[in-house]
Amino acid sequence: MKSEPDVFSIAHLRRKNVAGWDGVRNYQARNNLKAMRVGDLAFFFHSSTKVPAIVGLMEIVRQAYPDTTAKEPGWVQVDVKFLEEFSSPLSLEEIKQIDALGSMVLVRNSRLSVQPVTPSEWKVLIDRLRKRG
Repeated sequence: MKSEPDVFSIAHLRRKNVAGWDGVRNYQARNNLKAMRVGDLAFFFHSSTKVPAIVGLMEIVRQAYPDTTAKEPGWVQVDVKFLEEFSSPLSLEEIKQIDALGSMVLVRNSRLSVQPVTPSEWKVLIDRLRKRG
């Protein structure tokens, strides 16, 4: 799940602990929000920065419900809970260099704000992040 840090950052989420992930206005990203279930984990990705990167980990604590920031019906948000901020973020450029992630949505379509991550992709990413400290 991607956010611009000057709009909503991992630091904002850490301070709030639980927050609504709102403002998604792309149909594919909306459908990805709708597929999320309580207890699912998600990477927090800082986008539109000098170094776009996975910076943290969060948990879905409320499934899709109407997005109160939307002017038209049909848009949803989920609530996320802060779990962890990584001391050494994993940059998009580094992710693109990992052969096992060549078909990952993030590598093929880095503009989509809410993306699925397969179990094998998750394992590669979380293992890489944990090794970094």
